[in-house]
Amino acid sequence: MASQEKVEAVTKGTGLWSCPRQGTYTPGTCELLRGGNTLPLQCSPTSSQRVLPSKPPASAIYLPPILEARSHLRPASLCQANGAYSREQFKPRATRDLEKEKQRLQNIFATGKDKQERKRKPPPVRQANPAPELDRFEELVKEIQERKEFLADMEALGQGRQYRGIILAEISQKVQEMEAIDHKRSEELRKALATT
Repeated sequence: MASQEKVEAVTKGTGLWSCPRQGTYTPGTCELLRGGNTLPLQCSPTSSQRVLPSKPPASAIYLPPILEARSHLRPASLCQANGAYSREQFKPRATRDLEKEKQRLQNIFATGKDKQERKRKPPPVRQANPAPELDRFEELVKEIQERKEFLADMEALGQGRQYRGIILAEISQKVQEMEAIDHKRSEELRKALATT
């Protein structure tokens, strides 16, 4: 019974892609379907059996060279005949000029020294008058002057209150550095005067 329901469901057109297709069965097959029995293991050939066309031989089918099924390996005898197993002979080559080496050795044996032993570079030429170094004390004086001008410009724009503390702190640091330089110079001057 269950098999009849399945057959009916398929024949109503609810199957795959909704294609209602009625199959034609022999009476023996219809009885098997109704009875729900198992299919026989062997059956005799019938006239409904379709004769499949014979396959053409493999050599008749054209395949592009990429798809051809053949081994890409060459036999060892062919490889040996082509010289794949023979080694290249080592041919040493001179990596340096042998004539120059001979001359160098002759000079060493004759004079005991190598002429090309060390080629010294001439010392760099120093300038006779180096540019005068800026005195740090003078630099500090210029930096303090710049900061005073900046503060005056900011006060003219009405933003002096915002920058006054920062600028005065920087000026104070510069003055302390100037005092340290002045103290160092006066000590050097005292030592120089004491030794003369």
